[in-house]
Amino acid sequence: QVQLVESGGGLVQAGGSLRLSCAASGRTSSSNTMAWFRQAPGKEREIVAAIATSGGATNYADSVKGRFTISRDNAKNTVSLQMNSLKPEDTAVYYCAASGRILAFAKSAPKYDYWGQGTQVTVSS
Repeated sequence: QVQLVESGGGLVQAGGSLRLSCAASGRTSSSNTMAWFRQAPGKEREIVAAIATSGGATNYADSVKGRFTISRDNAKNTVSLQMNSLKPEDTAVYYCAASGRILAFAKSAPKYDYWGQGTQVTVSS
């Protein structure tokens, strides 16, 4: 089992920045990929960014490329998402997730085994 706890959400104006953090505990060695997802009301949960726990390779959704940066600290078992130039359409609940699959095979929600409780990000126009 892996437990994930997110923090750092909140309300920000368009153009602003937020940093989300995810603290992992438990059998973290079983996680090969960590990711951030988001889900807006009435929409499906979508992957925002993912990172390989070994090597640090990353993937980003086209909608956030150049604005968001995912990073990890394996010593502290944390994954962060730096979000810059935020837009109202970034408003959603953001979830941290962990997968035992390697990055190339962990591109959608069903491929992830463990989830955090989510943190709300609201971007006002």
